Amino acid sequence: MIEEEFDAIVIGAGMSGNAAAYTMASHGLKVLQLERGEYPGSKNVQGAIMYANMLEKIIPDFRDDAPLERHLVEQRLWVMDDTSHTGIHHRSDHFNEAKPNRYTIIRAQFDKWFSRKVREAGATVLCETTVTELVRDGRDRVIGVRTDRSGGIIGADVVVLAEGVCGLLGTRAGLRSMPKPETVALAVKEMHFLPEEVIEQRFGLNGDEGCVIEAVGTISHGMAGLGFLYTNKESISLGVGCLVSDFAAAMESPYALLDAFKNHPSIRPLIAGSEVKEYAAHLIPEGGYKAIPQLFGDGWVVVGDAAQLNNAIHREGSNLAMTSGRIAAEAIVQLKRRSHPMTKRNLSLYKIMLDNSFVVKDLRKYKDMPALLHTNSCNFFTTYPQLLSKAAQNFLRVDGTPKIDKEKATTAAFVKARSRWGLVSDAVRLACAWR
Repeated sequence: MIEEEFDAIVIGAGMSGNAAAYTMASHGLKVLQLERGEYPGSKNVQGAIMYANMLEKIIPDFRDDAPLERHLVEQRLWVMDDTSHTGIHHRSDHFNEAKPNRYTIIRAQFDKWFSRKVREAGATVLCETTVTELVRDGRDRVIGVRTDRSGGIIGADVVVLAEGVCGLLGTRAGLRSMPKPETVALAVKEMHFLPEEVIEQRFGLNGDEGCVIEAVGTISHGMAGLGFLYTNKESISLGVGCLVSDFAAAMESPYALLDAFKNHPSIRPLIAGSEVKEYAAHLIPEGGYKAIPQLFGDGWVVVGDAAQLNNAIHREGSNLAMTSGRIAAEAIVQLKRRSHPMTKRNLSLYKIMLDNSFVVKDLRKYKDMPALLHTNSCNFFTTYPQLLSKAAQNFLRVDGTPKIDKEKATTAAFVKARSRWGLVSDAVRLACAWR
């Protein structure tokens, strides 16, 4: 027996789920959002980067009251060996614009704010509620859900799956397969608290300006991975992530990797004297375009991390999540206005709209990049960073050795790497994948 009917049920209250629920509710649909956490954001203690353009398309005036930490004016990219880093960075006063493009946020606070906006738009939000089953009719069409609360079926014309990268509901229902370990990364993060003025002094920041450091190299112990540091108002988000398959094969401890990263000579002074108050682990989709599952069916669509929508090459996730949630909601709104049923054929509109957005266009452009980096991870994350560091030290050290001898030594090291590790081959394949 169906207890209550909704136009749409959204499962999950992360970036994509909130974007979908808000968009549909603000267009007058009767929406129910279900979140298994104690409150939206309760499972997300980490800091993150939020891209303003994508949120503006959903809530144009979000800057009025959203819990934003710092707007980013500087990006540093580091290639690290065990004792040094070689880097490039870009800093511009153009980023001190009236409406900045990127902000650091703390997800627990931001998700709670976003959920409040969903409620204000008219949606019903129930937390501490686990969806146990997608309910189907005799034609195998999804018509609602069952939860761990007492009662019967909650009906809906369409169910939006925004349950995260390893959400079990869609996989148990046979709508998508469980992501493979080589397409998912495990990121471990800590929040290091420091006085606001200390953070500004160490990173050369003024007021609400922020800085991001992203690093690759020997910090991932030969695995495909990334280290990162985000500045918040009174804290620093610090973490490292690698593929789940690499962690399993190398028998590496994620926390040991993080501990080594935060004690690296280039990182340690930046967090000196900080107090660690939060630690979290988070799974991130890394498979790229080729890992995207079926996105729609009779009575359902899937969005965000559950749809493997993460641009690992450009380290973008929240913008793809919000955009996919918004686009799915806009497709549903269009169908409702036309009084069209939520069939697989009609819901293909979501896929068409998503394919025409930057989300799929960007993922398709770099579709071969994840496999290349993952297959040759020892080269890209150990051998080449070490060569780069040695070349830089050789160039900068003045010790009486003739420059011609230094050049010969550096050239010999790269020639050896070319023959042993396929340096030229990797460079050609990387260029082809990037193109």
